[in-house]
Amino acid sequence: MPNQPTFVFVHGAFANSFSFAPLQAELGLLGHRSVALDLPGHGFEATYAAAYQAPQDLAALAAEPGGIKGVTLADNAARVIEVLERAKENGPTILVGHSRGGATITAVGNARPDLIDRIVYVSAWCPVDLPVGDYYAEPEMAGVDPGAFAAALVGNPAELGLLRVNFRTAAPEPLAAMKQAFAADLTDDEFRNFLNTFQPDENLDVGTPADRAQAATWGRIPKTYVRLSDDTSIPLAMQDRMIREADALTPDNPFDVGTLEGSHLRWLAHPKPAAELLATLTAR
Repeated sequence: MPNQPTFVFVHGAFANSFSFAPLQAELGLLGHRSVALDLPGHGFEATYAAAYQAPQDLAALAAEPGGIKGVTLADNAARVIEVLERAKENGPTILVGHSRGGATITAVGNARPDLIDRIVYVSAWCPVDLPVGDYYAEPEMAGVDPGAFAAALVGNPAELGLLRVNFRTAAPEPLAAMKQAFAADLTDDEFRNFLNTFQPDENLDVGTPADRAQAATWGRIPKTYVRLSDDTSIPLAMQDRMIREADALTPDNPFDVGTLEGSHLRWLAHPKPAAELLATLTAR
């Protein structure tokens, strides 16, 4: 249908396009088209060491190279720009980022605001006053468990040139920590389902001060922030802080704000409310 917006979804850390499939189904049933992309080194581009399979060899896994080594935020932004250029040929685009994907869509908004008709953050990092990494030291993040992945971390990130997490662990402690951080309101089966869509490796680069939101480019795009009320990995206080910072940067173009109930991952596992909320954006 001419001029029908296309939703373009950008995943977060260790995730991929697969996690958006239930949400895309709900949007499709509401009559909306969408694309979920894989950032470089994700999805079918991911590398899985044989040592990650069962039975696992954690010593070998700790030293095995990974294809995502060296991937940068600029590489991620370039991938999204390629997709937006194609989608834009068919009408307006609504760019949606989740979690760490917020850093990517911010970089895209800085570089190519002409390709985006609305930019949407779903409990996603929107760096304005600080680079993404620096927000973790702020008071709003004081209650976040910095070790949620630590017990399942494999290898030395400095030596591997990437982050590697053993999502196939059966150890109760790291599983409990990850569930509490990302999916406390999901059943154990739903949570383990999510873990089995994650890939073990993630790149290290989340950007520099130069990758913060820029008023002259990013700041002119209509924007929406969807808060997740029970998120314990990016707490509501931090989500609200990023909204305030962005509104101060572009007071004539503030965030349109919505809220979904649930944890960091619930909106993807139970996507009907999210699809209904996103569908309203096509008329704005």
